[in-house]
Amino acid sequence: MNAYNNLAFSYDRLTNDVDYTAIVDFYWEILDRESLRPRTAADLACGTGSVALLLAERGLQVTGVDMSEEMLCVAAQKAENTKNRPTFACQLLQNLHLPRGVDLAVSALDGLDYILDPADCKQAIARVYKALNPGGCFIFDVNTPEKLRAMDGQVFLDEDDDVYCVWRGEFDESANICTYWMDLFQRTGDRWHRSCEEHREYAYTIAQLTSYLKAAGFTAIEVFADRKLCAPRTGEQRIYFKARKGRIK
Repeated sequence: MNAYNNLAFSYDRLTNDVDYTAIVDFYWEILDRESLRPRTAADLACGTGSVALLLAERGLQVTGVDMSEEMLCVAAQKAENTKNRPTFACQLLQNLHLPRGVDLAVSALDGLDYILDPADCKQAIARVYKALNPGGCFIFDVNTPEKLRAMDGQVFLDEDDDVYCVWRGEFDESANICTYWMDLFQRTGDRWHRSCEEHREYAYTIAQLTSYLKAAGFTAIEVFADRKLCAPRTGEQRIYFKARKGRIK
């Protein structure tokens, strides 16, 4: 029951309510405030490439990185006919290695939460720091512990004419991990195919992630509410981090 094996090919249909344009617009709000004009970017845990494609539309040379070959297959198909086509690489973020430095690294929709070992998350952030050019910026979001704990015992349903997905959440306090199991029904012609997937996310705190960023060498670290240039409030469901790699003196 590996995550995204079967879900990859229905992911965009089931997440058609996600406003990727608003996410990238928020990145630009942060970049404008930082007086940054990146030319190259890495979209980390890029999934089906929606953010990577939007960054490419803004003129950036983009590399999308994800651990799921199936998600990257969908991303590559979506990018086939684009003028400024992103490149894609299958890598774990804790082993991130780019052929050249980038000015911007982003990770949308709680990609870091899928790193279940805090030591691996710390290593991933260190690898991002190494991948950035001097003065580069790292922007990412995570689900808050409050949100992940609230998913315990919850059942959700997503569907359209050709896909039906039921998923239920369970939060393990001892492991600090939210697990959600998906029953996925996908239609091909007049037949339905059933598959099951298990997704797990670690509930990282602001203090944890801030300490990992500082340990990697990042400075100018800020935490924002969900797509708002203000500090998160109690009960926030999703938060954003911004950090900078210092320039060579």
